[in-house]
Amino acid sequence: MTTSKRIRMRVAAAIMGVAALAVGTGTGAMDARADTPRTIQNLVDAINSGVKTAGKALADTGIASAPHSTIPSGNGPEMTDTLAAFTFSLANENMAPAGANDWNCKPTAAHPEPVVLLHGSWMNAYDGFARMSPKIKQAGFCVYALNYGQEGLVQQGGLGALVPGVNGVAPMEESAKEVAVFVDKVLASTGATKVDIIGHSQGGTVADQYLKFGGGAAKVDQLITFGATHHGTSLDGIATLGRRITDMGFNALGFSQLLVGEGLIEQVAGSSFYAKLNAGGDTVSRVHYTSVATKNDEVSTPYDATFLTAGPGATVSNVTLQDGCGIDFSDHLSMMYSPRAVSIALRALDPAGHPNLVCAFNPYVL
Repeated sequence: MTTSKRIRMRVAAAIMGVAALAVGTGTGAMDARADTPRTIQNLVDAINSGVKTAGKALADTGIASAPHSTIPSGNGPEMTDTLAAFTFSLANENMAPAGANDWNCKPTAAHPEPVVLLHGSWMNAYDGFARMSPKIKQAGFCVYALNYGQEGLVQQGGLGALVPGVNGVAPMEESAKEVAVFVDKVLASTGATKVDIIGHSQGGTVADQYLKFGGGAAKVDQLITFGATHHGTSLDGIATLGRRITDMGFNALGFSQLLVGEGLIEQVAGSSFYAKLNAGGDTVSRVHYTSVATKNDEVSTPYDATFLTAGPGATVSNVTLQDGCGIDFSDHLSMMYSPRAVSIALRALDPAGHPNLVCAFNPYVL
């Protein structure tokens, strides 16, 4: 398959998934529900109610695989553009970004904590961090990344299961368990006692789940996020509309889940996932948080919903990318390739060594 065909496949699948969230704006939602065979409707109902799905029942029997992660091997080139990184990842879907996953790396006294990178929904370690990873490595840190949240089509992985380089589609609770195993591997390899995590989009929310319910509070010093869906997203109102339609009795979200994956549907603002995740507040004690937003975010919306409120024993720094740098037009994807975003990450990791923020032009993508 040519690269151009892979690009068309992945973009078309994403468009179909987002379009499915809008089911219900007319009579289509009722028609889709009425025309759906009862066996499929039962599956949708199971997804929405949190009951074990048919796919997961198959996984229990060994007929189908459970959600899983993959540790990328080899290193791709450093990139300065999100589209170039995206294109490269289509043909190299399990390659680590430059600087990541050197299992011989040992932390120094100046930089004692390894940095773990968590990509966003429908992304991978490479296209999420092809610019930031090498910069952090060059600054003297040990850097690690994994492709988490992989799930087959039968297990509600959505169309992403059929598209190269797509991860982050499994339930976020499962993804957080994968992150826990990976962090333990990093700690064992480096001899460190804690890690710092950088999460983009869903990666920040998966990190939240790990910190609150997966033992991460004792193993993480800092959580630095970019466009993270800490409180869910409206997707410019589309996802919220889908949630309200579903609450009225039409399974707009359940139907779309079959297309985009359970991990994405859980990120709709007001979902039961967030009710549990944030019931005790945004933060956990003894963790330092930096949450970065861009005013041009079209995925994590409204953009300031990514900001956090510090609870007992935690510190929070909420940063808007454009504050002090009006020429940075980064959106949800291109913010990971913003020179300013890189400098924010480096300042959080090492304030003394990287005290100054960069201001440079960076375009939006969508």
